[in-house]
Amino acid sequence: MFTIRCILGLSAKHPLSVPALGLKIKVQNSRMSSSPHPHPLAAVCQMTATPDKEANFAAGKQLLEEAKERGASMAFLPEGFDYIASSREETLSLSESLAGETISRYTQLARKLELWLSLGGFHERGHNWETDRRIYNSHVIINDTGDIVSVYRKSHLFDIELPEKGISMRESSFTIPGPCLISPIQTPIGKVGLGICYDLRFPELSLTLQRHGAEILTYPSAFTVATGAAHWEVLLRARAIETQCFVLAAAQVGQHHKKRSSYGHALAVDPWGEVLGDCGGEKSGMVVVEVDLEKINRTRRNMPVQQHRRDDTFYQSLAQS
Repeated sequence: MFTIRCILGLSAKHPLSVPALGLKIKVQNSRMSSSPHPHPLAAVCQMTATPDKEANFAAGKQLLEEAKERGASMAFLPEGFDYIASSREETLSLSESLAGETISRYTQLARKLELWLSLGGFHERGHNWETDRRIYNSHVIINDTGDIVSVYRKSHLFDIELPEKGISMRESSFTIPGPCLISPIQTPIGKVGLGICYDLRFPELSLTLQRHGAEILTYPSAFTVATGAAHWEVLLRARAIETQCFVLAAAQVGQHHKKRSSYGHALAVDPWGEVLGDCGGEKSGMVVVEVDLEKINRTRRNMPVQQHRRDDTFYQSLAQS
């Protein structure tokens, strides 16, 4: 089972490598701290980022320190945790590489707190930044010794026109789509499969991660108010139900600047599709949930959906009526 505690009112095996950045990504065994809880705790956080990177780091640091005090083994920050800018030009000018100051400060914080971090939606300068001035939207996992252990780059970019809702966004105008999915990463709370925001709308991604061993899916997000009110919860619950995984989705909330606001409602969902924690749509904060991986086993054993699934060719062929 899960236990839930809401804290609101906080202010704003195979080494991997990133040759272009000269970084070494290490996979190490985590240190498991003693806890009165029978299962590890995860902190799913909600914040209101602005173009002020220093203020955003202070808010993120406060959330992570609170998560550690509450006994979490892993904490999740939302898409745009580093900043949410007011223009394309500002978005690009504030971006950094993985070797830059922002990620360096978070690796130091993870080491100090002995806390695993999911930092989803980092504005990472692309490998050809000097020539094309384009970025990746990157989900970075840092372990409790401060090592980057996985990086997933968002593969589905948010290009939409909803004139009746007053929404027009074209993420592809400055963002490079990620080249591939990343294998789920072993963490103290289980094997975590990585997505980012708009990826949530593509069940093929979540099913692929589940087939490769994911027990927890995570979608750090900055959903618009209009699309969040219509689709956020139902999409997260659907992904949990169809994969029989836990789904943890950190979120941005409130007004970032004059041009943009986010829906909030950072959510934790269990493998049956039950909502276990919701941060609401007004304030920064977190839900702290206890992760019982045996619930996945029971759910999959009692309703063996994946065993009943036909092979891919079946779903690609239709008989003529």
